[in-house]
Amino acid sequence: MKKNKRLIIILFALPLLLLIPFIGMQFSSDVNWSIFDFLVMGALLLGVGLMLELVLRKVSKKANRFAFIAIIVIVFLLVWAELAVGIFGTPFAGA
Repeated sequence: MKKNKRLIIILFALPLLLLIPFIGMQFSSDVNWSIFDFLVMGALLLGVGLMLELVLRKVSKKANRFAFIAIIVIVFLLVWAELAVGIFGTPFAGA
């Protein structure tokens, strides 16, 4: 039951995290997300959450678990930065 509870928390955290830029858009013109931005970030956060859940369920050694979680978080941050400001200059880079 603990595993399912963690998955439910991940799924409920997703819309709560997406509320942050949505609320920011109401108060500032500096936050300007399109529906596509919300969909991409939602998919990215969902993928990261599900990958973390998979690691927590399947990897038993703490050192390996920590390494996998660190890799997932680093890749997430790099993809997020690339989509936001284009640190690598790919065609997917933000403006």
